[in-house]
Amino acid sequence: MKTVRLSDDDNVVTAITPLAVGDEGATTLVPRGHKMATTDIPAGEPVVKYGQIIGWASEDIAKGAHVHTQNLEFRNLDHEHEFGSNLKPTENPERVDTFMGYRRESGRVGTRNFIAIITSVNCSATAARMIADHFTPERLAEYPNVDGVAAFVHGTGCGMGGDGEGFEALQRVMWGFARNPNVGGVLMAGLGCEVNQIDWIVEAYGLKVGPLFQQMNIQDVGGIRKTVELGIKKIERMLPLVNETEREECPASELMLALQCGGSDAWSGITANPALGYACDLLVAQGGTGVLAETPEIYGAEHLLMRRAVDAEVGEKLAGLIDWWQDYTARNKGSMDNNPSPGNKRGGLTTILEKSLGAAAKGGTTPLTGVYKYAEPITKPGFAFMDSPGYDPASVTGQIASGCNLVCFTTGRGSAAGYKPAPSLKVSSNSETFRRMPEDMDIDAGRIVSGEASVEEVGREIYEALLRMASGEKSKSELLGLGDYEFVPWQIGAVM
Repeated sequence: MKTVRLSDDDNVVTAITPLAVGDEGATTLVPRGHKMATTDIPAGEPVVKYGQIIGWASEDIAKGAHVHTQNLEFRNLDHEHEFGSNLKPTENPERVDTFMGYRRESGRVGTRNFIAIITSVNCSATAARMIADHFTPERLAEYPNVDGVAAFVHGTGCGMGGDGEGFEALQRVMWGFARNPNVGGVLMAGLGCEVNQIDWIVEAYGLKVGPLFQQMNIQDVGGIRKTVELGIKKIERMLPLVNETEREECPASELMLALQCGGSDAWSGITANPALGYACDLLVAQGGTGVLAETPEIYGAEHLLMRRAVDAEVGEKLAGLIDWWQDYTARNKGSMDNNPSPGNKRGGLTTILEKSLGAAAKGGTTPLTGVYKYAEPITKPGFAFMDSPGYDPASVTGQIASGCNLVCFTTGRGSAAGYKPAPSLKVSSNSETFRRMPEDMDIDAGRIVSGEASVEEVGREIYEALLRMASGEKSKSELLGLGDYEFVPWQIGAVM
């Protein structure tokens, strides 16, 4: 068998291997992962995959033809909102799963124990990196419970409005990283004259300066060199205190998992994403939390998530996000279909509708308990959605700021990224990428297509790997030292 049909309602199948003319009724060459029509599709008629519309035929498509960008067009969809019409009860687990984590005074639990240097503005980025670079593995060797000193720097913080969506989002990110349970100590570093004042964040969020929370501005200290020297001294005093926290047994309910995909291909929605969705269901059954994001990448699948909303308020919040993004793209003279990327299309994805249907599968099947702003604290356990762009670094930055202490990242084309202070597990949607990038990929979900494993089996493998990673086992991303350059707060609004 060289093709796979995902629903009885579909009028296309996906090629498991490249199809030559005559293979499975193909009338043209069909690349691996791409779609082939199983019936004649007249121009203007919908093309259906996953049992859902992924686009419309831009010309007559003959049975057996390759269906892709040359004959499939995007149109905006307007699904009817049905809130809570597909609520499935969360299954009771057979046992209470645990992991070895760092319990904080707040009661929350970390999977890592970092000291974070958080900059308020781009102008303090170099100083922050200089301070972090001082703390080499050799210098940290006597602090075995400290996972590292990491600088979280960005390209904004000034030349922006002093209120409004963009300002509030940046402050939520800074506060969220400072309070993420994977962070044991914080040094906030600014310039002094920027719009995004550290003092305002401290006051607005009730942060208290103390041994494990310090702040400084370059202008007050007297320049870059003095700032670096002072920052090093401040962190040297923190290290023994942060090192006092040791791992202890904690229930899996304390885990908050960022559900992410990037560099997707046609297999992402067939293998890796449904498997991650199954792992999410297992975690939610334990009382844990799975956080889906990337609002542009659920467009065309949002109606399926709304049917899982626990109440109309949650459903309406999600509908409001879709409306906001349609307006946002329109006023910036863009289109929701600007995503997928060229790499996504080479991997077989054609429209955002198709991509979104596969991406939403990461969220599993459990009820949607809450919808949150970008970087807003997640307050209810279960399956949640956080607003964000589809740009992975910006999206994961928001999820970690919202409280996620783990990341699971599915990819088809091959993603090379990590996300300090949260460890990131990489799941390849196909075996070819897994074999091509063995030092980057943790789990091969391509075995689902080959018949070597089921979605449920790979999902269980992901879940168990997450528990081990939460207990300290390093992911491939961590072993490569990734995660220092993926802190990217979403910039909303005018740059002035």
